[in-house]
This record gives sequence, structure tokens and C-alpha cells, in this order.
Amino acid sequence: MGLKAHISLLAQAIVVWGLFWLAGWPDYFQQYATLTMGVACTLLATAFGVYAVMFLAPRRRGRRMPIAIRFSFYYTVPFIILDTLYCGIYLGLGLDYLRSHWYLTVFYVSIWLQFPPTAWVLDRIQPAPAGAAAA
Repeated sequence: MGLKAHISLLAQAIVVWGLFWLAGWPDYFQQYATLTMGVACTLLATAFGVYAVMFLAPRRRGRRMPIAIRFSFYYTVPFIILDTLYCGIYLGLGLDYLRSHWYLTVFYVSIWLQFPPTAWVLDRIQPAPAGAAAA
């Protein structure tokens, strides 16, 4: 994967984080009840699980894991950095934001628990169809 593709993934992640931040306006989702956030996180995690299968299944066997790791990295590490800058520094919460904004912390871990294991399972049970996407 070239530098241009890495920059593109990073830019996508930053845009997604910005949209997520806007969606949480004005208090970065703190204005919602814990139950509401729990249900939203469950639904979003389920959607990510379905997306992981749909995104990885068409890929060639042996390429799924690097793609899953790349996706996991770019959709967690920039989010952790941006959330730390916003919540930890700008809002002055320090690392306590990992507890107060637990719904963010959940996804720092859950993406890694969904994408690489999905790639691993797919490589063992379902070789990609002939002519599958290599990206």
C-alpha cells in the first residue's frame, strides 16, 4: 500500500471522526442517557460486524488480514488521538474521558475485536471468489 493510500485512509478517518463529533453536538453525546448510548453502541457494533463480513468476504484469501488490520488501525488510532485532543486536552478531562466517554472507548477496542477475527475466520471457511477485489 502506497503513501497516497495511507493518506487517503487517514483523511477518511478524520472526516468520519468530524462527522461523529458533529453528530454528538453539543456535548459529544454526554447529553444522552446511558441506556440510550448502550443501545446505540450495540446497534453500531452490530452494523460494524455485518460491514466487516461484507467488506472482507470479497477480498482474496491471504489479503483479508492485512486489510482488516489496516482498517482497524485507521478507524481507531486517529480517533483515539483526536478524542484525546478534544476531550482530554480541550475539555480538560485528561485520560478520565476514557471513563466518562465510555462509548468512545468501547470502539477503540471493538473494531480490533471484529475486523481481524472476521478476516481470520473468512480465510479459513470461505476462499474469495475468482476475480475478487484485491484492495
